[in-house]
Amino acid sequence: MSTQQPSRGFSLEFFPPRTDAGRKRFGKVVQKLAPLSPSFVSVTFGAGGSTREGSYQTASEIVRTTELEVTPHLSCIGSTVDQIAAQLETYRTIGVRRVVALRGDVPEDEPNLPKAFDYANELVAYIRQFGGFEISVACYPEFHPEASDPNTDIDNFVRKVEAGADEAITQYFYSNDAYYRFVDAVRARGVDIPIVPGLMPMTDFKQVARFSQFCGADIPRFVRMRMEALGEDPKGQKELGIELATRQAEELLSQGAPGVHFYTLNRSEPTLRIWSNLGLPRAEARPRAAGPRPQPIH
Repeated sequence: MSTQQPSRGFSLEFFPPRTDAGRKRFGKVVQKLAPLSPSFVSVTFGAGGSTREGSYQTASEIVRTTELEVTPHLSCIGSTVDQIAAQLETYRTIGVRRVVALRGDVPEDEPNLPKAFDYANELVAYIRQFGGFEISVACYPEFHPEASDPNTDIDNFVRKVEAGADEAITQYFYSNDAYYRFVDAVRARGVDIPIVPGLMPMTDFKQVARFSQFCGADIPRFVRMRMEALGEDPKGQKELGIELATRQAEELLSQGAPGVHFYTLNRSEPTLRIWSNLGLPRAEARPRAAGPRPQPIH
């Protein structure tokens, strides 16, 4: 892996809140994190499009109330081609310039949802032809849980790059060696786009362990044992999680990673503290002037 220091990009990820209380908390989180002036903030798209409308409303609210660059997720699953086109047109209208293109997950209880495309590379190609957007895609240093073998997973990733992806954001991981090996493998295949590591601070071990079982992220044994020993001490878990995430990010950046993508879980404190620990710059983001509220897409 190259040790050349590319320009850095630091971004944040949010998910659409589902309740009124969650939306109220979320607004406060965004205002606390906005002064970091990240490269962009992404907004997730639920399994099977379960939060398609929520994703749009969340993205448009951030656009309306801040100067942050918003990057919504788009999924093949749960949308038709016409709906994808409508989403892109509406996002372009409100000033969105980048999207994250995903295959998406099919909910077990809704196997017959509409599917605009079978694979993410087809969605990437469609967005590239549609025009007007930079495109981020996902990648999996520890390999996608549905991949039949590592080479097939890398083949799938390369197809997304060849279809027109501008940047890749990794699934979170806790072994930096997995990231380095993945980057080396795809560079050997001619991939030269930035591959930004995703960072998930382990501030709530039970929650992260549950996520990790689903997505295939490995939790090293020494980390698991230290976290389990703090099972009755949530504050201690949070402090350890922030310490470990800071060290992980420091090493990644020292080895040439082109930035960090913070999975915030709609919380402000861990990201703020890690950002400060890393000595990353802050710039007061100006509130966006009040204007017409964007209308929902259909």
